[in-house]
Amino acid sequence: MTRELNVKAPNSTTSVAVSYNGYNGICTVSNEFVGFLLSKYHKSVVPVKSRAGALPLVAIVGRPNVGKSTLFNRLTKSRRSIVGDEPGITRDRIYGEYEWMGREFRVVDTGGIVPDDPELMAAEIYAQAKVALEEADALVLVVDARTELASPDYDLVRLLIRGGKPLFLAVNKVEGEAMALAAENFRQLGIREVYPISSEHGLGIGDLVEAISEAIPAPPEKVPVEEEILAAEEAEAGAEAEKARIDAQEAADAQAEEAEISEGGPVPPEPTAGEPKNGPEDEPLHQLHPTHGEYEQYETSVAIIGRPNVGKSTLLNALTGTSRAIVSPVAGTTRDAVDEVVEFEGSQLRFVDTAGIRRKSKTHLMAEKLSVVMARRHLEAADVALLVLDATEGVTAADATIGGYAHESGRSVIIVVNKWDAVTTGRTDGKPPADREIFEQQLRSVLKYLSYAPVVFLSALEGTEEGTGPGTKKMLRLLHEVVAVAAERRKRVSTGQMNRFLDKIDFQRASVPMAKRIRIFYMTQAAVAPPTFVLFTDREIKLHFSFERFLENQIRAAFGFKGTPIWFKVKARNEKKGE
Repeated sequence: MTRELNVKAPNSTTSVAVSYNGYNGICTVSNEFVGFLLSKYHKSVVPVKSRAGALPLVAIVGRPNVGKSTLFNRLTKSRRSIVGDEPGITRDRIYGEYEWMGREFRVVDTGGIVPDDPELMAAEIYAQAKVALEEADALVLVVDARTELASPDYDLVRLLIRGGKPLFLAVNKVEGEAMALAAENFRQLGIREVYPISSEHGLGIGDLVEAISEAIPAPPEKVPVEEEILAAEEAEAGAEAEKARIDAQEAADAQAEEAEISEGGPVPPEPTAGEPKNGPEDEPLHQLHPTHGEYEQYETSVAIIGRPNVGKSTLLNALTGTSRAIVSPVAGTTRDAVDEVVEFEGSQLRFVDTAGIRRKSKTHLMAEKLSVVMARRHLEAADVALLVLDATEGVTAADATIGGYAHESGRSVIIVVNKWDAVTTGRTDGKPPADREIFEQQLRSVLKYLSYAPVVFLSALEGTEEGTGPGTKKMLRLLHEVVAVAAERRKRVSTGQMNRFLDKIDFQRASVPMAKRIRIFYMTQAAVAPPTFVLFTDREIKLHFSFERFLENQIRAAFGFKGTPIWFKVKARNEKKGE
């Protein structure tokens, strides 16, 4: 059955497009059955277990500001988690990988746990940490050697011991003999495995990870019985095919000799297996160039960007069908980038929820400044950017600035107008519902440079609810758009197609001053992701913006490239010396 349900009427029955075993048609089913299908399909769009999912997981837990993120960065040899002096910087779960003595492990950094804290943010952080505790194979409790033991420490230890998983106590910030002796006082917590470490300077880390690897037994090596049988069968089939090829070749040689003797002339031999044949269908396939961004891509990275409090984390939860990111009405809740991999129609999509990007004058804490920097980095590393706008506030100058970041970095862009229900069906201010066409016209007038980006109107909050609501179908449409835009980003047009395209264009229609006009001899696509075209012209000059816009519009009309920017490079044709 097709995954997309086309609803025809809001009555008790629904018309559904069906494709099954060669049958194509329209069926009428009850709305209850449609709800069942949509809920099942919504559950299928969930995080997939990749290769990392089979690795043992080590959870780093502890109270706020004890050095958990520093230890995480030390193990993963990265700067994934934001580190600072302010307590409570880490809020969501941050996953990474590390290797020790040939074995690979996953590690998760959690926010500071304060049991029984009534505040909203502390409760959300605790809920995220509990998920990590349930997933983990081993736990590392990090404490600060420079602080005294308090009742929350004992409460946390009792909570961890109750889980029955291997527990290790890492006494952090131990730098010197005096601090090493002070670390022995933490044995009062009742944890047998105590390791004095310094995450910042890398002291004692080896002893800790060695103990963790010994506590988590290595998985037994599986005997690949089925693989060996398949390999033997393939080898036998290959030997038979090779024997058949040799026999056929000998028969062809004998036939050729007989023909040569009887007719008095040689007969051209048939090409053997493995030799190229002459013909247009046997031209060598186009080679992939990793340096050109043209490669077999295992997954597509999708960065969710926007201003603070526009619904980015809610959108991540709706797209992945989980509660991966903390959602609260407080602006700037997300600090570290939170990512989750989902599989949709055979494509691996890694959604990355970034912190809200704002001006430097609006950021005061060091953690907020670093979160904006990390958001820009994750945007530049992504393939597709979801630019999230707040429908209740319209398009602001900050939205235009953030969209400019994505456009200038060459990311493909999809504009997501979130909270659309708040200005239409759920409007409570007495004003008439907003018109989608008028809103899109206003949006296009502000974001003129993103004219190629598709626009999707939705409510991420509705998408987090299972059932037959419109939010679920709009999430499916957004996922379809992501897959389509990612494919357009890696599209390649041959040089022959491009030159035939040039012959059909009337460049006289381009409103360009005579001094800026150039003659294009031919052009070729030099790279993908984003599509980059090299123009070989009569002179090397910067393209006039009107001419560049005209050429881009003509290329999009002929070849598509939906949702992705197009780059041009000008190269003058070499002239002979003395002419």
